[in-house]
Amino acid sequence: MAKLSKKYQEASKLVEENKLYDLAEAIELVRKTSVTKFDATVEVAIKLGVDPKYADQQVRGAVVLPHGTGKSKTVLVFAKGDKVKEAEAAGADFVGSEELVAKIQAGWSDFDVAVATPDMMGLVGRLGKVLGPKGLMPNPKVGTVTLDVTRAINEIKAGKIEYRTDKAGNIHAPVGKVSFDESKLLENVQTLIETLIKVKPSGAKGQYVRTITLSTTMGPGVKVNAVKAVLGK
Repeated sequence: MAKLSKKYQEASKLVEENKLYDLAEAIELVRKTSVTKFDATVEVAIKLGVDPKYADQQVRGAVVLPHGTGKSKTVLVFAKGDKVKEAEAAGADFVGSEELVAKIQAGWSDFDVAVATPDMMGLVGRLGKVLGPKGLMPNPKVGTVTLDVTRAINEIKAGKIEYRTDKAGNIHAPVGKVSFDESKLLENVQTLIETLIKVKPSGAKGQYVRTITLSTTMGPGVKVNAVKAVLGK
């Protein structure tokens, strides 16, 4: 087991191990316990009462956080014809078709999100084994396979994040930076929670949002009172 730094140990002392904090209180504490010299990312881990081995209980989608994530995303768009100019005008960082596919097949992946028009998916499908494991494959479920490339690019640049349950039913997502005002972090987390509630699978039984934990990059976790957070308290 890796040895914990002195800063981490000191920060951990500020967090009561078995206490469930109100969301606003947890956000204040997680900012206070950040141990990095850089502007750390604030992350949330939410355990849902679902069984992802069943297709109808997999929770996946995207949401635009009202205050973004604090990180500028590099957007690549697979398009041709008039859609190339549209994507460029909307602020895409890379736009193309066959040449981009070849570049990615050669090992290049200097982008954060890939968007594709529907007519490009036959070509983009060749990259499934490359982009799939990295979570970069365009997908209509999260709005990255679309004819409205302008909207897709604008949403991504504005702070759109994707969420997806892992094998244990957990959602991990960035919700801002330590430098954000607490009110902005609170609104971002609440927006994600509200979105997850809206897409609750019909097959989910019992308590849906089971645990919520906030943390920063390399900082200690702070447990949130999930029942109150779901009620917006």
